Amino acid sequence: MSVTPSHIIEYLYCPRFTYFEYVLCIPQYEERHYKVEKGRQIHDHKLEQNKDYLRKRIGVVEKYCDLYQTNDLLRGKVDEVLLLNNGTMAPLDYKFAKFEDRIYETYRTQLECYAVLIEANFHKKVEKGYLVYTRSANKLVEVPIDEQAKSVIRQICKAINDVIEKNIFPKATKYKQRCVGCTYRNICMK
Repeated sequence: MSVTPSHIIEYLYCPRFTYFEYVLCIPQYEERHYKVEKGRQIHDHKLEQNKDYLRKRIGVVEKYCDLYQTNDLLRGKVDEVLLLNNGTMAPLDYKFAKFEDRIYETYRTQLECYAVLIEANFHKKVEKGYLVYTRSANKLVEVPIDEQAKSVIRQICKAINDVIEKNIFPKATKYKQRCVGCTYRNICMK
């Protein structure tokens, strides 16, 4: 089964998310947050607004917008897939967020997932990705992506599939503070 970047981010937060949601089929029932909805609106607006815009300053020679990709491990929609003038490619993702001088691990993980997808589908190397922070005047931030990071993403995909296919009840997160607001805290046996 192919997984999404969201599956991976949930698994990294706590592996038991995967078990409760995809083995026991207990939905999270999370309401859509304002930032998620607003982010989707901004995302759609940016894609329409930037349809023909090539970021030549970073060496973009061609781009593909809102591209759904899949392989045997992963699936997902990349905001922009960029072909760079050195022959490599890079994912670009819009974030409805302010840049705060650091890159959140969830954003980095998402770009690493997209890198794996791009390499599998385009057969071109991905060495970096880009984030556009729409609440910081569309600040563009480059994020390096190395081979080890892509390897870890592939390993996590396999671990998620093991949980689902083999009904494995994984260990809970070691960060107990994460349990406080968890949807599954009442049924999770720590």
